Amino acid sequence: MATISVCLIVKDEEAVLGRCLDCLLPIADEIVVVDTGSSDRTKEVAANYTDKIYDFAWISDFAAARNFAFSKTKMDYIYSADADEVLAKQEQEKFLQLKQALLPEIEIVQMVYVNPKDCNMVYNYTRELRPKLFKRLREFRWIDPIHETVALTPLVYDSDIEILHLPQSNHAGRDFAAMERVLAKDGTMSARLYSMYAKELYISGEQEDFLRAEPYFRARAAAPQTLPEEKLEALCVLAKAAALRKNTKELFALCLAELAGSRNLPAELAFLLGEALEEEQKEEAALEWYKKAAFEAENYVCLSYGGTEALRQVIRLCRKLGREETVQYEAYWKELKESGQA
Repeated sequence: MATISVCLIVKDEEAVLGRCLDCLLPIADEIVVVDTGSSDRTKEVAANYTDKIYDFAWISDFAAARNFAFSKTKMDYIYSADADEVLAKQEQEKFLQLKQALLPEIEIVQMVYVNPKDCNMVYNYTRELRPKLFKRLREFRWIDPIHETVALTPLVYDSDIEILHLPQSNHAGRDFAAMERVLAKDGTMSARLYSMYAKELYISGEQEDFLRAEPYFRARAAAPQTLPEEKLEALCVLAKAAALRKNTKELFALCLAELAGSRNLPAELAFLLGEALEEEQKEEAALEWYKKAAFEAENYVCLSYGGTEALRQVIRLCRKLGREETVQYEAYWKELKESGQA
């Protein structure tokens, strides 16, 4: 049977840490807690579960803290947990079954991360597979009978274990400050972090967050090495910033420039055009753009702008304008609600 190190980095988590560790005790062969500067009783709570508690001076780098925490583990696999996560009883039982059956060649296990809608700050999805369990020591293997090479891609297993994410507060302000520190230090960020920045702005950002981010996204959109999809993400952020500033002229110019490039307008921009036209009391035109966002365009940053929120606006305007198709849109909305998609 595989052995598991449960590994956490924490700061001021006394309110939720016990709840988390109670869930993890049944599956843990050791628990490692790394504190990054708590001023509450976090370490006292942790001491009820483990004596492997370490301090790590915070350097505004979550990766560095997690690497330090991983270095303190001893078991076959490392389960990377956050203090605001919960494993229900049935999920603990699935985890124990996984321990019994885990093949040694599996290097990463993904689990279903569940974000309740009212707790979602950065991710478009309420459910998504996320890597959570990692083999501590990787064994490199030669592959191919001729022109042999070392297998570099890890063997990943997608489990059905569900982890419920229940944060007590919105961390968006902390995240935006961290993003801005990265830009101040390095002048740029990885493609993954850049994409997450755009998503979190749409889901949790206030006007001032967009305005502070705007110069960076404008520069990234103009850079010759920026990939086409990254340019579209930048365009979505710039259009939203223009809309927040009530600069309809700039918003229309951004959308027209994209349409002139013979590409489909992103759903985010179609939605913003609908809002802008509705503010100008051009409701028939606004309805058509909301429809495009809901049923035709592709999302790049925020799923709701091309999904449930766009459909909500379509239904609202159809009712207001007395459209016959209101009934079919309402029926579709009911289907989404019953399936848990809305």
